[in-house]
Amino acid sequence: MSAASERTEDFRHVRMELAREKGHPMGDRGDGYDLVVPLDAEGRLDAAQWKKHQEACRVRRFRPGAEDLIGRLRRKPGGTWYFDYAEGEDDDEIGFRLGEERFVPGEYVSVRSDGAMHTFQVTLVEKL
Repeated sequence: MSAASERTEDFRHVRMELAREKGHPMGDRGDGYDLVVPLDAEGRLDAAQWKKHQEACRVRRFRPGAEDLIGRLRRKPGGTWYFDYAEGEDDDEIGFRLGEERFVPGEYVSVRSDGAMHTFQVTLVEKL
């Protein structure tokens, strides 16, 4: 069974783009993430749906001048959400309180990448 066929109607495509930060005073539309994740009615990650459909929960990281990274949304035993691109933990990107964030356009989400915390703005949420 393919990951697409495992998705429920709660799955959404979420796009997040780099918000304003030092070195990027206007943000950067070319630096961000595309997520395929289940959201509840309030726009939060749906942990129960994620648990049932983990293989369908995908992430794509895009950056200017770099090859896209394709991975999965994962959750540690304590409830911390992270993006996992390959075996091991060297490339994992930890989301800051992702379980509490609302994935709705205009909201901000922080992700620890390359040893630093970066803030991204949710720019798109659409049904698949």
